[in-house]
Amino acid sequence: MSKRIIQLVLLAALFICPRIVFAQQASTEVLTLEQAIELALRDNRQVKVAALEVNKSEERLAAARTHRLPEFKFSALGSQLLSSIDFKFDQGVFGNYPGIGPIPSTDTVISTARRPTFVMVGQINQPISQLYRIGLNLKQLDAGRELAQQQVRAQQQTVINDVKQAYYAILQTQSALRTTAETIKLYRELDRVTGDYIVQQVALKSEGLEVKTRLAKSEYEAQELNDQLASQKEKLNQLMGRDIHTEFSVSPAPAFSRYEVDLVSARAKAIENRPEIQEARLKIKQAQYDKKIKKSEYIPDVSFSFTYASPQNINFAPRQISTIGISLSWEPFDWGRKKRELAEKIHIIEQAEQNARETESGVLMEVNAKFRKLQQSHQLLAIGRLAEDTALEQVRVASNRYSMQTALLKDVLNAQNSLAEAKHQYQQALLSFWAARADFEKAIGGDQ
Repeated sequence: MSKRIIQLVLLAALFICPRIVFAQQASTEVLTLEQAIELALRDNRQVKVAALEVNKSEERLAAARTHRLPEFKFSALGSQLLSSIDFKFDQGVFGNYPGIGPIPSTDTVISTARRPTFVMVGQINQPISQLYRIGLNLKQLDAGRELAQQQVRAQQQTVINDVKQAYYAILQTQSALRTTAETIKLYRELDRVTGDYIVQQVALKSEGLEVKTRLAKSEYEAQELNDQLASQKEKLNQLMGRDIHTEFSVSPAPAFSRYEVDLVSARAKAIENRPEIQEARLKIKQAQYDKKIKKSEYIPDVSFSFTYASPQNINFAPRQISTIGISLSWEPFDWGRKKRELAEKIHIIEQAEQNARETESGVLMEVNAKFRKLQQSHQLLAIGRLAEDTALEQVRVASNRYSMQTALLKDVLNAQNSLAEAKHQYQQALLSFWAARADFEKAIGGDQ
């Protein structure tokens, strides 16, 4: 009887005392989910790449605005004449004057010898009719900037969801590790007790071997889970944009809180907020501006132009030539090229509209699927709670029966093991709920 009392005391010490989690250094950073998300939004490399695309779009837009302003061009040509330049003036080409005679008096040729020459040309052009097309280009580039901003939002939402999933995966693995650690303790105690029973010849040797096999299997599972945990922490460190070997621990999972949501309003919110839908609509807008730009090519290019030229080292050529006026460039006949190109732009608009409708349909299907998953996680939580209460009652009954010598220690240990597994399953169900909630929030376009 005294031996059974000692065993009961050992069992109580084993399960009532705080559970031992795998050792961690006291200086290890404790990372909350909110801190992980904040670090990822600030330092994640993919988010930074997407943000740089916005900066590129803004630079393109700023550069395009300069096309509205006058265009200054300067060119210079230094060359060597390969043959002489001859200027021929017929007799009297400049008139025949009394007392003087014809100027020139005979046919005259003025030649420039083969020698180095230099020509400098400067030009200022102010677009006039092109301003309409430039304005359309600016609107198209502005739509491209908005598109890049939506892509940043989409990347941020993806990173937030990835961080949450990685964080919850770490919690799930740690929960499995705690359960495995408790199982190992149980099997070690059962191995010790079974060994005593074998010595006392009240248990078979095969029972002892079975216990040892289960113990070895549990120790292997613990090592496997430790390796998995290390990989998961490396992944979370990468998502946060820091050294993958940075050590940290995570906070416990938040307690369950009901998440009331109306599916109809969730669908409407997704249509309004999902970056993918906004991107699809902006692509339609871009295609429409592209069509207008192509159509504007039918308008002649009219510019206000000032030109200055200065040829040097060429005999008889003027040293300065200046002109000011209106320049016009127009292609009235193009063999139907513009018409075909415009038809292509119309087809691109139709493609963009079809893609937008397909995107909206896909988003609604995703919202529906994530909503169903969320509902299922609610049910799993209720089942996990019932299973935990059942296992707790089984432990109480087994302990009472053991104290009355109507049950074996093995039965009590198995009941305790079932309780630990039930608690682990409930923890997994809780984390699955939070993961399903994160997926649902991303599906409706939530930014946090």
